Amino acid sequence: MKKYIYTVMLFAFTIMANSQELKLSPYSQYLVENTFVISPAYAGIDDVHKLRLSGVAQWLGVENAPLTQQLSYDTRISENTGVGVILYNDRNGNTKQMGAQLSYAYHLILSEADDEYLSFGLSYKFNHFKIDTDKFDDGTGTGNNDPHVGASESTSNHNFEVGALYRIKNYFVGANASNILNKATKIFDNSEPVKLRNYYLFTGYTFLSDNDEYEYEPSLFFKYFEGDGRSVSDINFKARKLTDDGYYWAGINTRFLNDQGFKPLSVSPLLGLKKDKMYLGLGYQFNINESIQFGSYGTPLLVLGYDFDGGRYNTSWSSRK
Repeated sequence: MKKYIYTVMLFAFTIMANSQELKLSPYSQYLVENTFVISPAYAGIDDVHKLRLSGVAQWLGVENAPLTQQLSYDTRISENTGVGVILYNDRNGNTKQMGAQLSYAYHLILSEADDEYLSFGLSYKFNHFKIDTDKFDDGTGTGNNDPHVGASESTSNHNFEVGALYRIKNYFVGANASNILNKATKIFDNSEPVKLRNYYLFTGYTFLSDNDEYEYEPSLFFKYFEGDGRSVSDINFKARKLTDDGYYWAGINTRFLNDQGFKPLSVSPLLGLKKDKMYLGLGYQFNINESIQFGSYGTPLLVLGYDFDGGRYNTSWSSRK
């Protein structure tokens, strides 16, 4: 039992080390129109006060599965600069995390005639992680009576993320480096990862129908974990129907494990709408890899949003015309 508890504790802190910035899956968030979450370079890219509330219930059907809530806000503060903040809370069995991300972005207009823009972003990130050993059960039904298991542990971390985004007409490409700083200390074991850096690369193109009523957007996303060499790739497609006061959209996300021979990991249908200032996005991830099914029925995603009035600055470099 003691070995089992130590294993659980080490596993929990390993999760924290690999995802201490803990954001909802970045590219799923992009697909539900929450671009600021994927990169700090998107902060203030639209001349509105953009508020988004997101929730994810991972692995439905699994006891004590992760529950995550996230609130994001970004806006423009001058002709070429934007700021944003992300707050999150996550609970996963006997572990929980909460934290914040503060972002700043600068947007360069390379050519208004060609709709060519270059954006840079920087984020400061704070994460607090706690594992509650008081709720461990030693198998007797009377709680945790193992004298080798100490009191609950917690730790806080500070880190940074940088990002760049290039756009020309209907094409975009971006890159991020997240968790730039290495982990300062090891909590339980020398096998805990020290390198926390993740790298993102994403790109896509928006095709317009002849009557400008529909938009079709294929996109790709790549994420690399420096600590253990893992990587994943996403292939995505999204279609929008534009209306006088907003748009409707539907999309599909397919994720692959690159280190397992591009083996499929999950498929996620998504849909949503934007009407005036209100926004709604829905998604559901179906796990198709036996290594993560665990009897799970999948993972739902909900995003609610509201865009407060902006219009104070030049909108030539906004993400949507």
